[in-house]
Amino acid sequence: MKWLILSDSHGVISNMKQAVIRSSPDGILHLGDCWQDGQRLHQLFPQLPFYQVPGNCDFRPDVPSERVLEMEGFRILLCHGHTYGVKQSLLSAGYAAEEQNLDLFLFGHTHRPLVDRRGKTLFLNPGSIGDPLHPFYGEVLLEPGHLDGRTVELPRV
Repeated sequence: MKWLILSDSHGVISNMKQAVIRSSPDGILHLGDCWQDGQRLHQLFPQLPFYQVPGNCDFRPDVPSERVLEMEGFRILLCHGHTYGVKQSLLSAGYAAEEQNLDLFLFGHTHRPLVDRRGKTLFLNPGSIGDPLHPFYGEVLLEPGHLDGRTVELPRV
């Protein structure tokens, strides 16, 4: 199963739509900043499974800031990253990954794409799909016994 990972869209729906078309995913994960963007994208592609978490720019006190999903036998954490201080380091994120026995830790917030394996956990930041100069998104492939991820720069048209 291929999942499209988006974060920090900041109102740029067209880039997200283009990423869905280019990626042809089986589902979409939106990691916050801007909650309404995720909702609008889900309306455009209602047939695709969709999960999201709020970011630091989303006022959603009624929605948890993170979510753990179990897919294809893997434990996956979705968060925006600001609550783990990811702009400074991945230390807190690493502790959380170990404590929660995570296979995949997905986060945004920094606007910088990253794929890094630490121990058994794959850390992936898709970058900012809303970046006006260098929009990025992530792709995660989940198959029984196999997990892989990458970031992709969206070509400017």
